[in-house]
Amino acid sequence: MFEVLVYMFENYFEADIRPDQSTLAKELFAAGFDQQDIDGAFDWFDQLEAMTDQPSVAGHATGFRVYTEPETKKISHESLSFMMFLEQANVLNPSQRELVIDRAMALPQSEISLEEIRWIVLMALWNQDKASDYLFVEDAMFNESRPTLH
Repeated sequence: MFEVLVYMFENYFEADIRPDQSTLAKELFAAGFDQQDIDGAFDWFDQLEAMTDQPSVAGHATGFRVYTEPETKKISHESLSFMMFLEQANVLNPSQRELVIDRAMALPQSEISLEEIRWIVLMALWNQDKASDYLFVEDAMFNESRPTLH
């Protein structure tokens, strides 16, 4: 399913091409994706958009996030460190972090890698029209020299 999300993002959403769901489903199926993965990707992205439309509780949080056992088992340590790096760099606020965690946990695979969390962050920031943040994360994602993660 994750491959469908990345394909949709790269080929449609990033270019601001929004075909209707039926047309998109046919194109994805023709591209070789399984119907179950296509349906799962549509549901996942619909949830992302619905959560993005909710009022943000972002602010200057002074607390810290304690991850649950299921979260630490599914989201790699490297991915959690990357999200912390993005928060410290003021790229992600607490609401966006929670959105990323929720969407990571909604994926069917048993572990979320750093590459996958980067894509989720990209999709979440792009969906919120955070162009400058998006460009920063894209550079961090595709640049050969990786940032120092704390």
